[in-house]
Amino acid sequence: MGKIQLNLTLEINIPERGLNVNGILFGLKKANPEIMSSIFKTLLMAIEEKVINELQQRAPNRYRRNGHQHSRILRTSFGQTHYAFAVVQDLTNGKNRVPLRERLQVPKYQQYQDESMESAIGLSIHLSYQRSSFETNRIRGAAASKWTIRRKLFDFSNSQCLFGDMTKIPYRFLMADGTKVQLQGLKGVDLGNHSLRWALASTGEGQPFDFVGIWIDRTWTAIAQDLQKRLHYNGLEVLVSDGESELIQTLRKPGMRLQRCVVHGRRDFPFILYADHLKNKKQTPFINLLDSIPALHFTKESMETLQSKDKSKIRDAIQKTKESFSQIINLLDPEKYPMSRTYITNLSESVYTYLDWWLKKGEWIPHTTNLIENRFSQVKNRIKRIGRRWSDTGLLSWCMATIQKVFYPYQWSMLWKQYLNINKSITLTHLSVSFQWV
Repeated sequence: MGKIQLNLTLEINIPERGLNVNGILFGLKKANPEIMSSIFKTLLMAIEEKVINELQQRAPNRYRRNGHQHSRILRTSFGQTHYAFAVVQDLTNGKNRVPLRERLQVPKYQQYQDESMESAIGLSIHLSYQRSSFETNRIRGAAASKWTIRRKLFDFSNSQCLFGDMTKIPYRFLMADGTKVQLQGLKGVDLGNHSLRWALASTGEGQPFDFVGIWIDRTWTAIAQDLQKRLHYNGLEVLVSDGESELIQTLRKPGMRLQRCVVHGRRDFPFILYADHLKNKKQTPFINLLDSIPALHFTKESMETLQSKDKSKIRDAIQKTKESFSQIINLLDPEKYPMSRTYITNLSESVYTYLDWWLKKGEWIPHTTNLIENRFSQVKNRIKRIGRRWSDTGLLSWCMATIQKVFYPYQWSMLWKQYLNINKSITLTHLSVSFQWV
């Protein structure tokens, strides 16, 4: 469209005494909405003038100016601007057009422009919608209501945060887990606890895990069917999980190795013993035996330093692991401690997969879901502590946006650029400032 030169004159009152650098910054921050609003309004006027002139030049004697619409409030990230769009009449059919609104794709009947919602939606990932509105209002002096923020987040999530066809990505490792959430129905009816489940996949050793799906109140069977459609499932070699039996039975395809989470294995054992009425000091011998198992103590860092000469060490660790598990299983009477015996038996079948994998392929695979769980803990805290009851669609939309913000922060700005449909933006090419005391 071309370049435009804006002549901006600011007159600033500077106190004689008591001024410090924070006073300057605070004053500029306070004046920023008014300054930016004036620049924005002037740009709208200039672009509108040029658009109408171009329209009349292309079709002489067809369009004539026909006044202005009622003044609208356009709420932006830097405050609000009042603007009355100019109207032209098409003399061939008598209909009115609003050239600037058409050219800039300004939504009708919408005060809060989509650009203004990024910070409020970003805050609502960590805070309630109401608190997000309060904080945005405190910082900017104006904010959308909690219901507007909620609606805008859903719109953003449903248009940008999608899991599509990933069959061309050579994923090798699959990780899955879940938690419970409290859902509500129409008019706040409590629907009780339901499942929130998610899956991630990695292309190989040292590669990050990408979210490949998140589901609410879906069975693992339905989740497996969904993943088999969207992933190259035959390429998956290892399933990493916390040991949930239904999860393993449905997501583990023939030939896929199973790696139980070693952190869950150690952490959950005392609770299983307690369920079998083994309490306090009676648990000690079993817990000590489990803690002595080598496979439960290897770390990612120690695995990355292993070399070919260490293979005998790993074979010994696997053998000792098998022997220790057998010892625990033999000590657990199946009639007295059925739950504990079953738990240890299942744990023993897969906990050292990562050691065996290193022996055969010379690469390490994740042997815990702890890293993902630690990062997901803030998500679960927001779900269960801040806004404890959700609709299934509302929770899913919020989760999809949250995953992008929490796990892929480097993509957040790009997603917003796509959402706002920004192909090009204005750029500042020159800035000069001078002063004169008056």
